[in-house]
Amino acid sequence: VAELASHGVIALLAGLEPLTEKVLSGAKSLRVIARCGTGLDNVDLNAAKKLGIDVFNTPDAPTQAVAELTIGHMLNMLRGISVTDSHIRAGNWLPMMGSLLSTKTVGIIGLGRIGASVAKLLHAFGSRVVAHDPIITGHPNVELLPLADLLRVADIVSLHTPHSAETHHILDAAAFSLMKQGSCVVNVSRGGLIDEIALEQSLSSQHLAGAALDCFEDEPYNGPLLKLSTVHVTAHMGSYARETRDLMEAEASQNLITGLRKRGLL
Repeated sequence: VAELASHGVIALLAGLEPLTEKVLSGAKSLRVIARCGTGLDNVDLNAAKKLGIDVFNTPDAPTQAVAELTIGHMLNMLRGISVTDSHIRAGNWLPMMGSLLSTKTVGIIGLGRIGASVAKLLHAFGSRVVAHDPIITGHPNVELLPLADLLRVADIVSLHTPHSAETHHILDAAAFSLMKQGSCVVNVSRGGLIDEIALEQSLSSQHLAGAALDCFEDEPYNGPLLKLSTVHVTAHMGSYARETRDLMEAEASQNLITGLRKRGLL
């Protein structure tokens, strides 16, 4: 990316590649970055502003896909879907006793587009939904709580907040200690939101019953959490639905055109 951007590129359609200050400083002609996705933590926004580079993202397009994968992870943990599949393939017919999502209290951390969409889907299941968001003051069918209170009452904690200095390791050892014995964690947001060492310890001690993770601090992930049968993983694929990818690419392309026109370059 650094080499490409240094060759007179004025606009960049970006994915997850790190666009650091060093990379951006070397892109002397770059004026517009259109990120195909929601998160912007791979872009040094302060450097972009200083260098006069406009940055766009596609916050609406991935919403439904990420929300549906989140619900899928919850159902998988509660009903033992992937575990039973593995048992059967190994020659063991072992039906597992599970639990109903409709009976659970789900705590959503971050009630933006995706968090709100997850809440809507959970309401259809009949789950009790509580949420914590420092900005949102109210939402239909959702009880807003301080973070500590949410952690104490939730059977499942689902993360839907951006990763920043303020939210880094928002779920750490102290947070896990507040959670119910036998509760679960779902992260289809950003890896840096969870202290993975503390999560491994909480799962190994059986304080937490399970974790479903779509993202990690270092990817591709090949760490110790994979050794735990109570951890269910996907490969940072929250937005990987064909319809969603088409929409994201269309929105990002339009953002690129809008940005270039705004700068008088198109």
